Amino acid sequence: MPDDDSAAVLEGRRPLRIAASRSRPPAFVSALAERGDVELVPMGSAGVKVLAVADGTVDAYVHGGGQYEWDSAAPVAVARSRGLVCTRLDGSELEYNRENPWLPDLFVCPRHWLRACVSCSAPSVSRPWSGQIARKVLEE
Repeated sequence: MPDDDSAAVLEGRRPLRIAASRSRPPAFVSALAERGDVELVPMGSAGVKVLAVADGTVDAYVHGGGQYEWDSAAPVAVARSRGLVCTRLDGSELEYNRENPWLPDLFVCPRHWLRACVSCSAPSVSRPWSGQIARKVLEE
């Protein structure tokens, strides 16, 4: 059951707020923002964006431009300790301490926002938060 804030997004009374890179937001996130039901909130580092999800400043963080694992490892640990969904864009697990430290993408949102994130995907836009993420969360 969505809380009042997530209900407002699902009912179209306010846009879904997504933390985005100030300098290079992923093209699919920019395309979602053009629809009007998504608001991009420009922010600095990956840590600031993840913690903005944790404190409710934004509803989700979607990163598709790649980053090194040390850019997100600590923020993701904090987010997971708060019960947030933290996955790759395709719903697969984030893997750290690998030989190649490059992580191509990152998705973070509270579990109760997952439905809103999935609902805001347009058919004409790449669906980074596909049903795979929803299925993964429901399995946990």
